[in-house]
Amino acid sequence: MLRAEDNERLVRVGPGTPGGELLRRYWTPALLSSELPERDGAPVRVRLLCEDLIAFRDSTGAVGLVDAHCPHRRAPMFFGRNEDCGLRCVYHGWKFDRHGACVDMPSEPAGTPLQAKVKIKAYPTYEAGGIVWTYMGPEAQRPAPPDYEWMRAPETHRFVSRTIEDCNYLQALEGGLDTAHSSFAHNNDLGNKNLVRTRDTAPTLEVEQTDYGYSYISTRRVSESRHYVRVYHYVMPAQQMRGAISALDGNLREIPEIDGHIWVPIDDETTNVYNWGYAYDTGYPIDPAHALEREVYAGRGPQHFIPGTFRLKANLSNDYFIDRGVQKTRTFTGIPGVNTQDFALQEGMGKIVDRSQEFLGTSDKAIVAMRRLMLEAIRDVEQGLSPRGSDPSHSSHIRPYDNVVDHHHDWRKSFAPELKAKW
Repeated sequence: MLRAEDNERLVRVGPGTPGGELLRRYWTPALLSSELPERDGAPVRVRLLCEDLIAFRDSTGAVGLVDAHCPHRRAPMFFGRNEDCGLRCVYHGWKFDRHGACVDMPSEPAGTPLQAKVKIKAYPTYEAGGIVWTYMGPEAQRPAPPDYEWMRAPETHRFVSRTIEDCNYLQALEGGLDTAHSSFAHNNDLGNKNLVRTRDTAPTLEVEQTDYGYSYISTRRVSESRHYVRVYHYVMPAQQMRGAISALDGNLREIPEIDGHIWVPIDDETTNVYNWGYAYDTGYPIDPAHALEREVYAGRGPQHFIPGTFRLKANLSNDYFIDRGVQKTRTFTGIPGVNTQDFALQEGMGKIVDRSQEFLGTSDKAIVAMRRLMLEAIRDVEQGLSPRGSDPSHSSHIRPYDNVVDHHHDWRKSFAPELKAKW
């Protein structure tokens, strides 16, 4: 369980809250690059950490991220004209560049000193890996931009997507860090007893603390002589990395792909989930049809979204299209789509779960470790220190990996070459 006061420190993300101030010390995904497809194109609404913002791609191709309302009379900048390296409010024509400076004030006399005084709130951006990132914390503490291996992979070897989840980011993150639940919630073949995660439903967990967060190791028994070892990474504040080995009828096959998620608070009760994957073999580009197939299997293919949004058609109002007949005979949940299964359980806890009512077990070791690190990082920020994981150099070289090893072999030696970034 978690004390109610500690829970509050973690789950509240608005300006001035302990958790919100921590999250503002990291570079954060704001939106997909594909949401701003052209220079001087239509602005896009962004809500991030309880703040309403507007993103736009200016005439040079750089992305601006500014307050959703004009500082003059608080008119909505969403309706603004994106032109000549700036966003112009259509109420009185005041124009602001991506740095927040007012570059034109046509409703005031020429040469007015007011223009130099007026600024719109603006956050710096960095574009890489198919994502527009932003930093919303104190400028003096701004770290270098993120540099994960998946961001360095070429576009031909990488994909990224986004979904919106209707719950607090922390319970979504905890779902990602929970390796044991895949034996149950994601068992989509009840009749197959040869799958790795159904052969051994109680994995042994190890957590090894690092400068970026921790790596955690899940070990499952495959046979008398072999174990399936999966090395994950938790990168603070809210990213998970994992390998992509699969099992079919007991035969393991290695896929040269890695995937993961970043859980980004929209506000206290809503979360953006960024789903990314990449192939680490230069000769193994990701076929768009293959990427689409994986998204469809997860339940976030194009047909699964409410048109024009990042929200799933399957939601709490329709019980995620659960089929009780399928649940009896074919899958553990009766809910189609791995992603949808996660959403059903995480959103079903309520917008913000009451962790003081929990009863944790040994399979929750990674979740407990994450909470401790986040609370520690909150205290560091309150004391004027840089939080763990804010230096991108600590996570630029890491890579997850999983495979099967003989029980008498040291997986650390066997996996060592694969746990280092190659892109």
